Amino acid sequence: MTGAKAPARLSLNQETIRQWSLPDLVAGCTAAGVGAVGLWREPVRGFGVRETAKLVSGAGLRVSSLCRGGFFTAADPAGRAAALQDNRRAVEEAAELGADVLVLVAGGLPAGDGDLVGARRRVVDVLGDLAPWAAGFGVRLGIEPLHPMFASDRCVVSTLGQALDIAEEFPAERVGVVADSYHLWWDERLSGDLRRAGAGGRLASVQLADWVTPLPEGALLGRGQLGDGCVDLRGFRQLADAAGYRGPVEVEIFHPGLWARDGSEVLKEVVERYRRHVE
Repeated sequence: MTGAKAPARLSLNQETIRQWSLPDLVAGCTAAGVGAVGLWREPVRGFGVRETAKLVSGAGLRVSSLCRGGFFTAADPAGRAAALQDNRRAVEEAAELGADVLVLVAGGLPAGDGDLVGARRRVVDVLGDLAPWAAGFGVRLGIEPLHPMFASDRCVVSTLGQALDIAEEFPAERVGVVADSYHLWWDERLSGDLRRAGAGGRLASVQLADWVTPLPEGALLGRGQLGDGCVDLRGFRQLADAAGYRGPVEVEIFHPGLWARDGSEVLKEVVERYRRHVE
């Protein structure tokens, strides 16, 4: 990809062009002038954490996030212990990569359990062990609320306010929140919650994708390309900026239609859409 340099704050999440290998991702972002990438644990571990760190840093790229840790809501002690062990590994990986934030998805309800409040409490309990561990590695944790349609199976934290309620039980430099337009655009409390996050120094990451209807079955892979849906993406970014956020703005889209295309063309489109709908 050639042309004008990409916007300075634009970060490309790895899953947006998941058809690219890590070397392709780094080469493509470097050629496009994209200065930051959001990485995912599975492909990073497949390539090698140390090797990924060398590849990315050698290209002068910033790692805006590592996805993901979390899934803390198991009702049994053995399940919570396993989650804590996996998250400690995620912290170590984030530290080696120099990631700005380790993104945490809380986890859903255990089978047969309808106690959302209790599940959120278990998130706090596990974080009580994980946050000091992360602090020892210099890694900041970011709690990402997901749209309420994912509360049963993926994330019992559905609003930015709920994420802040949990994060505020820990020092701000240890635990912050992640604001993703796909999950939060609908919430009438968003503006106030972003101000609250900014005032407390809690806004650790901002991610963007559009909301396109009708959603596909399952919805997880229904994130829209910037400008294809109904989200006021520029307004979302402006709210985050008004709250004091100055970090990378990460485009994270899960969509089979993008994955089936040439990666360079997808990145070119992301850059153009970011300029048109976000800057």
